[in-house]
Amino acid sequence: MSNRNLSITTPLDIGRDPRLLNARLKRQDSTEPILTKQARPGEMLIRAFLLFCGLLSVFTTIGIVVVLGSESLLFFNSGVATLTEFFTATRWQPQAGEFGIMPLLSATITTSIVAMFVALPLGLGAAIYLGEYARPNVRATLKPILEILAGIPTVVYGYFALTFMTPLLRGMFGQDTVQIYNNAAAGLVMGVMILPTIASMSEDALSAVPRSLREASYGLGATRFETITKVVLPAALSGIIAAFLLGVSRAVGETMIVALAAGAGPCVLGDTCFNPFAAGETMTGHIARISGGDLSYNSVDYNSLFSIGLTLFVFTLLLNLISRSVSKRFREVYQ
Repeated sequence: MSNRNLSITTPLDIGRDPRLLNARLKRQDSTEPILTKQARPGEMLIRAFLLFCGLLSVFTTIGIVVVLGSESLLFFNSGVATLTEFFTATRWQPQAGEFGIMPLLSATITTSIVAMFVALPLGLGAAIYLGEYARPNVRATLKPILEILAGIPTVVYGYFALTFMTPLLRGMFGQDTVQIYNNAAAGLVMGVMILPTIASMSEDALSAVPRSLREASYGLGATRFETITKVVLPAALSGIIAAFLLGVSRAVGETMIVALAAGAGPCVLGDTCFNPFAAGETMTGHIARISGGDLSYNSVDYNSLFSIGLTLFVFTLLLNLISRSVSKRFREVYQ
């Protein structure tokens, strides 16, 4: 048999000869299957629905900002109060034409501070116990019980503050010191309401700390308490701060507890506003009380509610931005 009949076509020959390359490509096109994307209507509908959900939340937020901003602009353009007077005046009396938000803001800050004095230490302590000390069966039992507090309606908390916490405070500090409607009772019960949120988020932050950090601390001779305070808590600080600021936002936006237990009239700045045992009306409580009355549409009193709502929105937005920046900073440190 001659060598001419035994010639073999190599890939190098195909690359050099265009005719061989074209023949090879034609043969591959005729034998190999063509991969195409199969149309899946169900998957396309799911993607469209998820996109709609994401856009809906964005447009809802934009709509809230537009409504609050436009109505607040009508209030400030009416000439009854300038932006400076709105944030610096010390009286809120719409009937007298006085629109200083400081009394409402001070009562909001007072109840929020009282609430965080209760929720932060108790919530952090509960998170440390559930995450570091409790056995798995104990954790599985206690955590759902703790989270039940988050499902109780706030109106129940409000009546609890009015009928239980207020008499308790008046019995401890005296009826002349503690008024029937006071910021302390509302703040204490509000702290109990926020407790599950802070405890759950803090426990998640502690659980996210790598086990290797704990084992390294134990290997150096540290006790469990020293490991928690000097290793675990610093490593989980970003999540704990985020939980704290989220709790503050939750306290600032609470309505029913302060509407029922804190009072139904703005305090007098410099006299009773920062007194926790005195009555005071928060921003959310004032909106709930006034909006339920007979208000004329597009009146000054009606538009003033939107200015309070816009202030509340900006306040909570700033807290969320601070939470994100602080969490990002400490997460980079302990990454």
